[in-house]
Amino acid sequence: MKRIAIQGYPGCFHEEAARLFYGRDAALEIVACDTFDDLYKAMSEGRADAAVMAVENTVSGGLVRNFELLRSHPVRIKGEVYLRIQQNLPALPGQDLKDIREVRTHYMAINQTRDFFEREAPWITVVESEDTAKSAAQVAREGLRGVGAVASLLAAQLYGLKVLRESIETYKQNFTRFVILDDALEIPGEHIDKASLCFTLPHTPGSLSHILTILSFYGMNLTRIQSLPIPGRSWQYFFYADLRFEDYQRYTQALSAVRPLIEDLRVLGEYKAEL
Repeated sequence: MKRIAIQGYPGCFHEEAARLFYGRDAALEIVACDTFDDLYKAMSEGRADAAVMAVENTVSGGLVRNFELLRSHPVRIKGEVYLRIQQNLPALPGQDLKDIREVRTHYMAINQTRDFFEREAPWITVVESEDTAKSAAQVAREGLRGVGAVASLLAAQLYGLKVLRESIETYKQNFTRFVILDDALEIPGEHIDKASLCFTLPHTPGSLSHILTILSFYGMNLTRIQSLPIPGRSWQYFFYADLRFEDYQRYTQALSAVRPLIEDLRVLGEYKAEL
């Protein structure tokens, strides 16, 4: 049984992503962690074999802190999952929407479902909580009638709740990208078509443009780039980049070509792209 560390409560979207990547029927033990830092702690202490970590969302953008974690720890990305975030309204069985007076959920879920409550159920008070799945668990464990949660279908099923409304999020094209941190996964070079890198550049005009031109020459498709300040070095940045490519050998040639022109290059992971 593989032990997978996730940030959040059992039944949260991180667990859904883990089961999507490893397979719905895979024998997984979910190791719930309070913070993203705790994912790495669980792995380093031998309590987890791997971890699943969100890095960006199509609505809210990148999770900046998590890019820092990827840079500062040795565990490499071995895969990715894009999960559609479907928010639902579960409550104790035997109730309808008109019976609910309060809903508890995480602040991000509140932002994603605000339109539904204002339009369809303005009498419901939405209360911010620590976690979507944990809110569902509290409703079930404490037998809270008249109280619902906003959570995943997995959480509703796990805690025996009735889903009063499905897919109440405002933006249906709401996807979160999760990366798989699992050193046990061995990916043959011919299957690798994506890489995540982190590097710094000399503080000179045109340095980034020069690097991008070289990567383009070697057929590298830059699918994402993010810059973050380097603490203690004014106006200098870490660049986090995702590259897609069709030929692994051309990718290695591209790295060789840019390496003399950049500083502190770190390969955060080489893996097979989902999309």
